[in-house]
Amino acid sequence: MTDTEVKAPKIEFPQTDYPVKVICDTGVGNKDRIIEIVKKYATINDERVDERQSSNGKYTTIQLHIVATDQDQLYNINSFLRATGFVHMVL
Repeated sequence: MTDTEVKAPKIEFPQTDYPVKVICDTGVGNKDRIIEIVKKYATINDERVDERQSSNGKYTTIQLHIVATDQDQLYNINSFLRATGFVHMVL
């Protein structure tokens, strides 16, 4: 590895309070649809669901905290959220 290469941090599982941030179009029902998709793959801490709109109102950021069990689970959550067509980014 050269000095300019950076290794991705290794995630240790399980993570009981893993943050997932979803950036999507603002729209009626989008938050509920995101929660529905994530709940298929993970337990969500319902007390730690935050929602913020961009200054122009075009985008919404939804942050959830989940119990993350493995890398495949995170991959599935990301894939199915991105497949909705209204989700632009999952962090």
